[in-house]
Amino acid sequence: MIYPSIFNDVIGPVMRGASSSHVAAAHRIGALARDYMNGDFSSVLIEYDPNGSLEPTHESQGSDMGLFTGLMGWAVTDERMVDAEGHLKNLGIAVEIRISDYGARHENTYKLTLSNAEETLCMIAISTGGGMIEVTEVNGKKVSIFGDYHETLIFDTDQPGLDNLKADHILIRDDFIQLKSQQPLTLPGDLECRTMAPVLPIGARKGLSVPFLTAEELLAYNEGKDLSFWELAVEYESQRGNISADDVFERMREIVRILDTSIQSGIDGTSYSDRIYPAQAPKFKEKSAGNNFINLGLHNDVILAVTALMDVKSSMGVIVAAPTAGSCGTLPGTCLAVANALNLSEEQKVKAMLSAGLIGVFIAHMATFSAELGGCQAETGSGSGMAAAALITLMDGTVQQNIDAASIALQNTFGLVCDPVANRVEAPCLGKNVLMAGNALSAANMTLAGFEALIPLDEVIIAMHKVGLSIPCELRCTGKGGLATTPTGLRLFEEMNASK
Repeated sequence: MIYPSIFNDVIGPVMRGASSSHVAAAHRIGALARDYMNGDFSSVLIEYDPNGSLEPTHESQGSDMGLFTGLMGWAVTDERMVDAEGHLKNLGIAVEIRISDYGARHENTYKLTLSNAEETLCMIAISTGGGMIEVTEVNGKKVSIFGDYHETLIFDTDQPGLDNLKADHILIRDDFIQLKSQQPLTLPGDLECRTMAPVLPIGARKGLSVPFLTAEELLAYNEGKDLSFWELAVEYESQRGNISADDVFERMREIVRILDTSIQSGIDGTSYSDRIYPAQAPKFKEKSAGNNFINLGLHNDVILAVTALMDVKSSMGVIVAAPTAGSCGTLPGTCLAVANALNLSEEQKVKAMLSAGLIGVFIAHMATFSAELGGCQAETGSGSGMAAAALITLMDGTVQQNIDAASIALQNTFGLVCDPVANRVEAPCLGKNVLMAGNALSAANMTLAGFEALIPLDEVIIAMHKVGLSIPCELRCTGKGGLATTPTGLRLFEEMNASK
């Protein structure tokens, strides 16, 4: 069984770029491919299936850029990433992008071929949402690589001494052996093999277990313990990652500091040429100080913070996917804006974000964060449910109130489609992030006032996932329906791609 991690699947990665399922996922795939080839390749071929979601969006939402950055061996926060393709070509590496009908079985499928004079690697991988990936094939051989282990593929299966290797998992394939280990393995020097280092912040291990995976299991686990919701989040992630409670808390503190910095950067103003919207946050801040503006109080603070984060994302600044880059404004903008407006401490912000992360674990376990599979309800909708729980924690609510607030917020998001104009994660993404922030505020106050969620959170998540899968593919982040295909949407697409 796959156990979601708050820092792998929900809050993170820290990144640049428009989309975590494009940029961050592609970066991780590129990094694994580079590792397999030991950084030695002279040609790169990237293929996208015309029946998938990446064919119309791979350039505008950053898949190509993410792959190139990973292949260069750079971090996903490297400010040079927009020029990564040029750097590859300057090294004399031939680069080709091709649309090929190779029968991709997943909406977000990458086919990457690297070659040098001696060998060729053909890797097929999928992006599963929020930057998470799975490599499914290596040179036509079936594998399952999530990036949470040191991976070793051994092709000399008759080599003596292989029985003594200390690996967490030894998988016997048709004509090779796949080893998964927490640390790099010491191997014979003449062994024909390939290794790949982990690309996720929290690793996996043999015998991994977690205390609960659903809200119902959490409530049963907490009987007699009376832990707060954020403490349960710490306990979950500590067991999931085999790290201390203090480490969990400090990792989230670092993320909160990055987010606070990003919000301030967006308010100060951002610039970037390849975007639909100019910087919006400075305009909102200036206008909110005037008399001819609707006084929404704290809600206006939230709108400003959400907009600031979306501005930073669209200008290739550093953001945190929470749970995705396309929804990077909803949760942190709502949570941190409310905390700052109420003069709450950094510790309270950390606790609130941990609570949000735990709601995200339940969603990741039973549903998806991928708009290509579930529409925008999977991204900003999920972010809204997580934000509602974060607000309850800021207000010292109960465990049951955290769960109920998330349930109410998620119930309000069913059927939310993903129809990015000009294949940019800007419009209507900005408005939907703001909308879902307001939904979280309402759900939190409704819960604090004693409104009933009625439908248990676990049932809501499962129902949400079923609704998402029934949304037509044209309305699931493909740019083939909704606002993207209006006359203005089509005109903007032509204008944005005229110079490419």
